[in-house]
Amino acid sequence: MKRNLVHFLLWLTVQLGRLPLPLLRRVGWALGWLLYLLLAKRRRVVHINLTLCFPHWSAQQRLRTARRVFVLFAQSWLDRGWMWHGDEALLRQRIRLAGAVDELAGEAPTLIFVPHFMGMEAVWTGLTQQTPRHYTTVYAAQNDPLVDAWILRGRRRFPNGRPFDRKDSFKPVLVALRAGEPLCLLPDMNYEPLDSFFVPFYGVQAATLPSLSRVAKMGRAKVIAMVSRLTPEGYEVQVYPRWTDFPSDDVPADTARMNQELQHYIDQDPAQYYWVHKRFKDLPAGQTPPY
Repeated sequence: MKRNLVHFLLWLTVQLGRLPLPLLRRVGWALGWLLYLLLAKRRRVVHINLTLCFPHWSAQQRLRTARRVFVLFAQSWLDRGWMWHGDEALLRQRIRLAGAVDELAGEAPTLIFVPHFMGMEAVWTGLTQQTPRHYTTVYAAQNDPLVDAWILRGRRRFPNGRPFDRKDSFKPVLVALRAGEPLCLLPDMNYEPLDSFFVPFYGVQAATLPSLSRVAKMGRAKVIAMVSRLTPEGYEVQVYPRWTDFPSDDVPADTARMNQELQHYIDQDPAQYYWVHKRFKDLPAGQTPPY
């Protein structure tokens, strides 16, 4: 029964992806409001995250942002229907690379910080469709094998993109990085506390992986960031200039800097970030997680 339901939901996502974008976004708006009302536990996570990170906001501002988080979450999910199955010309119209796009040129080892914004799938799709280089990334497999297979197929849509399971050996990823295949990393979630440093994120000590600094050093790579935001026309994928003096010899300081840079990106439109994640699930010894 569950397998059939998952099949139906994935099929429905693909079918809805054929709708004109304004209409599809309205469907996503309605779905987002429904999810906000139904998913009480996840709604609580979003409100706690926003309260910790934006204590100066009014309760009304947090409420408006939390509701918009769910709307953007639903819209970005439904957009996978056309992003992974729509006409390639349509993708070029709806996904626009902007900013320091020249950073993607050449063959220099390049590490791309792709934080968890709602539109993060548009970064990978835009890169692998619209630029000539080959790219790698590391992904976490989904618990449901049907969903995992669908997502992986979507990320492999264009042949110059190679996703690697984070459970597998990292050696081929590092070899590819040194050979000039840019690597997209997403280390801004609360993953493994034993492998993380506690560094500030909006003033809260957050368990943060140091992989951006360490991989950049191992790969002798420059570091840039790419952030995708939903727009009425689709997605704008912003390419940021190379980070200066990164990596340094101080890994904890580099990890703290990553969070500082991330805050600048989030502050431009906070609702676009993936606040549904328990970002402060692990805290320093003696502190009680807020969830």
